[in-house]
Amino acid sequence: MAKFTVLVEKDEEGWLVSEVVGLPGCHTQAKSMDELMQRTKEAIKAYLESEDQPELLHEFVGVKQIEV
Repeated sequence: MAKFTVLVEKDEEGWLVSEVVGLPGCHTQAKSMDELMQRTKEAIKAYLESEDQPELLHEFVGVKQIEV
């Protein structure tokens, strides 16, 4: 079983949007966090089963906030 880092944001219409770090184009959306995590797992499985998947990106290091 592999672990993936998932970034979650809320869009202007209130949808939660996930993006899987290191898997280009692997993302989904839902109205609740539970539904989002389930859909994200499904998206990851579909991505990994795809014959057309691009090369995996570098290892995720972290997220920082900066004030400007």
